[in-house]
Amino acid sequence: MTELKLMALDTDDLAVISAHMQDAVFKVGDIRWSATEKNFSLAANRFDWEKAGKKRKGFERHRAALVFKRVEAVRSTGIERNHKDDVQSLLAISFTQKGEGPEGTIELLLSGKASIALDVECIEVALADIGGAWETASKPRHP
Repeated sequence: MTELKLMALDTDDLAVISAHMQDAVFKVGDIRWSATEKNFSLAANRFDWEKAGKKRKGFERHRAALVFKRVEAVRSTGIERNHKDDVQSLLAISFTQKGEGPEGTIELLLSGKASIALDVECIEVALADIGGAWETASKPRHP
């Protein structure tokens, strides 16, 4: 088994991480934000799109950690932070630059019109598998 380990320092890198995290699911209780350390992280079960290919069954999910560094502020919509067992599905991650410098906003677009916005000094994101893979019978579908 090869564990995924990726780092994003620009929008192209972030697009690769977004693709690997598409349809990842996580509980609200698996979100961590440290204002003093300027870190935002979440532990998720990511769907392995790379291995899914044209398979019709025998898909995999991996436990993964997604860490955003240099985060100045966090905002969310459509998420009840007190409902720790609520499950969210990550659809995409994008970046909107603010001005001409490296700062901007990273948005985690979630299903159900929910989102998490991270105001960042620059793009510095790490994705790493942190546990084994397990089989899942279903492949996420989008209309």
